[in-house]
Amino acid sequence: MLLSIVILLGLGTVAADFLFYRRRMADASPRARRLFLIAALTTDLLPVVPMLLLLLPREHATLWMAVAMWVFFVYLLTVLPRLAYYLFRLFGLRRTAFAAAAVVAGGLVWGATYGRTTYDVREVTLRCPRLPRGFDGLRIVQFSDLHVGTLVRRDAELRRLTERINALHPDLVVFSGDLVNLHYTELDSTVMRLLSAIEAPLGVWSNIGNHDTGVYVRDTVACPVAENIERLIARQEAMGWRVPDNETVLLRRGGDTITLTGISFDPALREQRHDRTFDVDLSAAYAGAPSGAFNITLSHLPQLWEPITALGRGDLTLSGHVHAMQMALNLGCVRISPARLLYERWSGLYERDGRYLYINDGIGCVGYPMRLGAWPEITVITLVR
Repeated sequence: MLLSIVILLGLGTVAADFLFYRRRMADASPRARRLFLIAALTTDLLPVVPMLLLLLPREHATLWMAVAMWVFFVYLLTVLPRLAYYLFRLFGLRRTAFAAAAVVAGGLVWGATYGRTTYDVREVTLRCPRLPRGFDGLRIVQFSDLHVGTLVRRDAELRRLTERINALHPDLVVFSGDLVNLHYTELDSTVMRLLSAIEAPLGVWSNIGNHDTGVYVRDTVACPVAENIERLIARQEAMGWRVPDNETVLLRRGGDTITLTGISFDPALREQRHDRTFDVDLSAAYAGAPSGAFNITLSHLPQLWEPITALGRGDLTLSGHVHAMQMALNLGCVRISPARLLYERWSGLYERDGRYLYINDGIGCVGYPMRLGAWPEITVITLVR
């Protein structure tokens, strides 16, 4: 997906450079034309650098991915303001062109600094008539997509995150997958200590996302996918987190019971992870669970909501994965994001026939270290009868 976007952006930029050169540089001095061509060529080739970095030795994979993300950000910072400048300059609006370029560049810098690290705490109240009386008022805190291997100031950011979550006084905490970026070793002793500070009476429950499986590690002989998942789950359990791996557990409160199901990402779906719909059988994850019980399902992929509800499960499904592609324009009640082009459901709350899906925009970053409009999200969901 990201590769397709990069290719389209690259081709569009080259075409815009050529058009601007033909229309606006024809009367410029030879030196100015030469400088323009050098600058355009250098910046247009920047996306090649991340691709080469990702081919370097496996033992540096997480480091090189972080470097690649920042190189790609520099590419965006050189290209997007330039495209904004071209748009107005081609119509002769020179001052407006400079202003537009400055606004775009400022927005990108803002997104890579303030926007990447400032949490958006969203409060949602859901009316659920099927909810048992003992769970009336249940307060769930959801967060997702940490990608700890590419956090910039990892320890400081995780410390702030855990303090913020605990200050919300949750009854139940849910993490919706993609704890690491590539490899279980990103969950080292320091990360484990910081995240183990998150507390809730009904526990902290975690889901396995596509990045958690290890499918992006090239040397699957040294660390097979199954081993990566097993070790990641073991480290989370050592933190005090619980990871229902394609299984259903019971939660008890006030003499009543509900069920909580975890649907782990299937590595076989690696190439389909951005498809709009899935035709999969998820019944095994609910084996032995009471059919009429109120159910909370954790599914990293929001596209699994339809197979979940088709089984009569998922009174509330909690997902992540999309990040709203880390870019969104918020216009009152309307949100616009590139994610709309790829996903039927991509951010926030959805309801159908009394069943709910909530897609958390996540905390960390993939592809580029920036969030603009799609801020790092902590969701507080209160269930009432």
